[in-house]
Amino acid sequence: MKLTKERIVDAGMATFAETGYHGLSMRQVADRLGAHAGSLYYHVRGKDELLALMADRVCRHAYDAAGAALAALPPDATWQDRIEAQATELRRSLLRHPGGALLLADSPGTLSTGALSLMERLLATFVGAGVPVDDAGVAADTLLSHVTGFVLQERPEERGAADDTSPGAAPPPVTAEVYADLCARFPLVMEQMPRLGQDEKFRRSVRLLCTAFRTLPPEGPASPARMA
Repeated sequence: MKLTKERIVDAGMATFAETGYHGLSMRQVADRLGAHAGSLYYHVRGKDELLALMADRVCRHAYDAAGAALAALPPDATWQDRIEAQATELRRSLLRHPGGALLLADSPGTLSTGALSLMERLLATFVGAGVPVDDAGVAADTLLSHVTGFVLQERPEERGAADDTSPGAAPPPVTAEVYADLCARFPLVMEQMPRLGQDEKFRRSVRLLCTAFRTLPPEGPASPARMA
Protein backbone atom coordinates (compact mmCIF):
# COMPACT_ATOMS: atom_id res chain seq x y z
CA MET A 1 0.00 0.00 0.00
CA LYS A 2 1.10 3.53 -0.70
CA LEU A 3 2.82 5.23 2.21
CA THR A 4 0.81 8.26 3.37
CA LYS A 5 0.82 10.56 6.35
CA GLU A 6 -2.48 9.05 7.53
CA ARG A 7 -1.05 5.52 7.46
CA ILE A 8 2.03 6.68 9.36
CA VAL A 9 -0.18 8.24 12.03
CA ASP A 10 -2.21 5.00 12.20
CA ALA A 11 0.97 3.01 12.77
CA GLY A 12 2.26 5.58 15.24
CA MET A 13 -0.92 5.34 17.30
CA ALA A 14 -0.73 1.54 17.35
CA THR A 15 2.95 1.59 18.32
CA PHE A 16 2.43 4.26 20.97
CA ALA A 17 -0.36 2.21 22.56
CA GLU A 18 2.16 -0.60 23.07
CA THR A 19 5.33 1.29 23.97
CA GLY A 20 4.39 4.75 25.29
CA TYR A 21 6.27 7.96 24.50
CA HIS A 22 9.79 6.83 25.34
CA GLY A 23 9.47 3.55 23.47
CA LEU A 24 8.14 5.10 20.27
CA SER A 25 10.61 5.37 17.40
CA MET A 26 10.36 6.07 13.71
CA ARG A 27 12.04 2.73 13.02
CA GLN A 28 9.33 0.86 14.95
CA VAL A 29 6.65 2.69 13.01
CA ALA A 30 8.39 1.87 9.74
CA ASP A 31 8.68 -1.81 10.69
CA ARG A 32 4.95 -1.91 11.42
CA LEU A 33 4.31 -0.50 7.94
CA GLY A 34 6.82 -2.79 6.25
CA ALA A 35 8.77 0.24 5.06
CA HIS A 36 12.24 1.72 5.44
CA ALA A 37 12.55 4.29 8.21
CA GLY A 38 14.01 6.82 5.80
CA SER A 39 10.90 6.76 3.64
CA LEU A 40 8.80 8.05 6.53
CA TYR A 41 10.68 11.35 6.56
CA TYR A 42 9.20 12.31 3.19
CA HIS A 43 5.86 12.60 5.01
CA VAL A 44 6.75 13.28 8.69
CA ARG A 45 9.87 15.17 9.76
CA GLY A 46 10.47 13.12 12.89
CA LYS A 47 9.15 11.74 16.15
CA ASP A 48 8.05 15.11 17.55
CA GLU A 49 5.97 15.90 14.49
CA LEU A 50 4.50 12.40 14.54
CA LEU A 51 3.47 12.84 18.19
CA ALA A 52 1.90 16.19 17.33
CA LEU A 53 -0.06 14.61 14.48
CA MET A 54 -1.22 11.78 16.74
CA ALA A 55 -2.35 14.14 19.49
CA ASP A 56 -4.05 16.30 16.88
CA ARG A 57 -6.03 13.32 15.58
CA VAL A 58 -7.34 12.43 19.04
CA CYS A 59 -8.28 16.04 19.73
CA ARG A 60 -9.99 16.47 16.36
CA HIS A 61 -12.10 13.38 16.89
CA ALA A 62 -13.07 14.65 20.34
CA TYR A 63 -13.85 18.11 18.96
CA ASP A 64 -16.09 16.77 16.19
CA ALA A 65 -17.92 14.41 18.54
CA ALA A 66 -18.46 17.19 21.08
CA GLY A 67 -19.79 19.44 18.32
CA ALA A 68 -22.46 16.87 17.51
CA ALA A 69 -23.28 16.42 21.22
CA LEU A 70 -23.60 20.18 21.73
CA ALA A 71 -25.87 20.50 18.69
CA ALA A 72 -28.13 17.81 20.17
CA LEU A 73 -28.60 19.63 23.49
CA PRO A 74 -32.00 21.26 24.07
CA PRO A 75 -32.27 25.06 23.73
CA ASP A 76 -32.54 25.49 27.51
CA ALA A 77 -29.31 23.57 28.20
CA THR A 78 -27.13 25.22 30.86
CA TRP A 79 -23.48 26.08 30.52
CA GLN A 80 -22.79 23.12 32.85
CA ASP A 81 -24.54 20.86 30.33
CA ARG A 82 -22.29 22.24 27.59
CA ILE A 83 -19.15 21.66 29.66
CA GLU A 84 -20.27 18.13 30.51
CA ALA A 85 -20.91 17.34 26.84
CA GLN A 86 -17.41 18.45 25.87
CA ALA A 87 -15.72 16.60 28.73
CA THR A 88 -17.72 13.43 28.04
CA GLU A 89 -16.78 13.32 24.37
CA LEU A 90 -13.12 13.94 25.16
CA ARG A 91 -13.15 11.00 27.57
CA ARG A 92 -14.83 8.80 24.97
CA SER A 93 -12.29 9.79 22.36
CA LEU A 94 -9.39 9.00 24.70
CA LEU A 95 -10.91 5.62 25.52
CA ARG A 96 -11.50 4.95 21.82
CA HIS A 97 -7.85 5.57 20.94
CA PRO A 98 -5.53 3.18 22.84
CA GLY A 99 -2.78 5.25 24.40
CA GLY A 100 -4.66 8.49 23.76
CA ALA A 101 -4.68 9.67 27.36
CA LEU A 102 -1.00 8.85 27.83
CA LEU A 103 -0.23 10.60 24.56
CA LEU A 104 -1.84 13.84 25.74
CA ALA A 105 -0.35 13.55 29.23
CA ASP A 106 3.23 12.58 28.34
CA SER A 107 3.99 13.98 24.92
CA PRO A 108 5.79 17.33 24.73
CA GLY A 109 3.58 20.39 24.60
CA THR A 110 2.68 21.00 20.98
CA LEU A 111 0.36 23.54 19.44
CA SER A 112 -2.02 21.61 17.22
CA THR A 113 -5.19 22.98 15.69
CA GLY A 114 -7.14 20.08 17.20
CA ALA A 115 -5.99 20.79 20.75
CA LEU A 116 -6.41 24.53 20.27
CA SER A 117 -9.95 23.99 18.98
CA LEU A 118 -10.84 21.98 22.10
CA MET A 119 -9.43 24.65 24.39
CA GLU A 120 -10.99 27.54 22.44
CA ARG A 121 -14.49 26.09 22.72
CA LEU A 122 -14.07 25.30 26.41
CA LEU A 123 -12.85 28.84 27.05
CA ALA A 124 -15.77 30.30 25.10
CA THR A 125 -18.19 28.25 27.19
CA PHE A 126 -16.66 29.39 30.46
CA VAL A 127 -16.37 33.03 29.42
CA GLY A 128 -19.93 32.96 28.08
CA ALA A 129 -21.04 31.77 31.53
CA GLY A 130 -19.39 34.76 33.17
CA VAL A 131 -16.15 33.19 34.39
CA PRO A 132 -13.36 35.79 34.29
CA VAL A 133 -11.02 35.27 31.34
CA ASP A 134 -7.95 34.63 33.52
CA ASP A 135 -9.83 32.08 35.62
CA ALA A 136 -11.41 30.49 32.54
CA GLY A 137 -7.98 29.42 31.33
CA VAL A 138 -7.23 27.70 34.64
CA ALA A 139 -10.71 26.13 34.69
CA ALA A 140 -10.33 24.71 31.18
CA ASP A 141 -6.86 23.38 31.92
CA THR A 142 -8.09 21.83 35.18
CA LEU A 143 -10.97 20.14 33.38
CA LEU A 144 -8.73 18.73 30.64
CA SER A 145 -6.24 17.45 33.24
CA HIS A 146 -9.09 15.81 35.14
CA VAL A 147 -10.39 14.04 32.03
CA THR A 148 -6.92 12.78 31.12
CA GLY A 149 -6.23 11.57 34.66
CA PHE A 150 -9.63 9.90 34.91
CA VAL A 151 -9.00 7.91 31.73
CA LEU A 152 -5.53 6.88 32.89
CA GLN A 153 -7.14 5.49 36.04
CA GLU A 154 -9.67 3.62 33.90
CA ARG A 155 -6.94 2.24 31.62
CA PRO A 156 -3.99 1.43 33.92
CA GLU A 157 -2.41 -0.71 31.21
CA GLU A 158 -1.70 2.47 29.27
CA ARG A 159 0.56 3.78 32.03
CA GLY A 160 2.96 0.89 31.43
CA ALA A 161 4.09 0.94 35.06
CA ALA A 162 7.40 -0.87 35.51
CA ASP A 163 6.73 -2.87 38.61
CA ASP A 164 6.15 -6.47 39.61
CA THR A 165 2.54 -6.36 38.43
CA SER A 166 1.97 -6.71 34.72
CA PRO A 167 0.15 -3.73 33.18
CA GLY A 168 -3.58 -4.12 33.37
CA ALA A 169 -3.40 -7.16 35.66
CA ALA A 170 -6.31 -7.70 38.04
CA PRO A 171 -5.63 -7.02 41.74
CA PRO A 172 -5.22 -10.04 43.99
CA PRO A 173 -8.49 -11.47 45.37
CA VAL A 174 -9.73 -10.22 48.72
CA THR A 175 -11.11 -12.74 51.18
CA ALA A 176 -14.43 -12.16 52.95
CA GLU A 177 -12.55 -11.76 56.23
CA VAL A 178 -10.21 -9.11 54.83
CA TYR A 179 -13.11 -7.31 53.15
CA ALA A 180 -15.11 -7.21 56.40
CA ASP A 181 -12.07 -5.82 58.22
CA LEU A 182 -11.61 -3.11 55.60
CA CYS A 183 -15.29 -2.16 55.84
CA ALA A 184 -14.97 -1.83 59.60
CA ARG A 185 -11.81 0.29 59.42
CA PHE A 186 -12.74 2.44 56.42
CA PRO A 187 -16.56 2.53 56.29
CA LEU A 188 -16.93 5.70 54.20
CA VAL A 189 -14.43 4.62 51.55
CA MET A 190 -15.71 1.06 51.27
CA GLU A 191 -19.31 2.17 51.06
CA GLN A 192 -18.53 4.48 48.15
CA MET A 193 -16.32 2.14 46.10
CA PRO A 194 -18.94 -0.21 44.62
CA ARG A 195 -21.80 2.29 44.35
CA LEU A 196 -21.04 4.14 41.14
CA GLY A 197 -20.14 2.98 37.68
CA GLN A 198 -17.37 4.82 35.83
CA ASP A 199 -19.78 6.78 33.62
CA GLU A 200 -21.78 8.06 36.58
CA LYS A 201 -18.65 8.78 38.59
CA PHE A 202 -17.25 10.81 35.70
CA ARG A 203 -20.49 12.74 35.23
CA ARG A 204 -20.62 13.66 38.91
CA SER A 205 -16.96 14.62 38.99
CA VAL A 206 -17.44 17.06 36.12
CA ARG A 207 -20.53 18.50 37.83
CA LEU A 208 -18.52 19.00 41.03
CA LEU A 209 -15.86 20.86 39.08
CA CYS A 210 -18.52 23.04 37.45
CA THR A 211 -19.93 23.83 40.89
CA ALA A 212 -16.49 25.02 41.93
CA PHE A 213 -16.07 27.05 38.73
CA ARG A 214 -19.46 28.64 39.39
CA THR A 215 -18.15 30.20 42.62
CA LEU A 216 -15.49 32.20 40.76
CA PRO A 217 -16.17 35.94 40.92
CA PRO A 218 -18.03 36.89 37.73
CA GLU A 219 -16.99 39.72 35.46
CA GLY A 220 -19.25 42.72 35.00
CA PRO A 221 -22.49 43.69 36.72
CA ALA A 222 -24.65 41.52 34.46
CA SER A 223 -22.61 38.37 34.85
CA PRO A 224 -24.31 36.78 37.92
CA ALA A 225 -27.45 36.11 35.88
CA ARG A 226 -25.37 34.39 33.24
CA MET A 227 -23.87 32.08 35.87
CA ALA A 228 -27.29 30.86 37.01
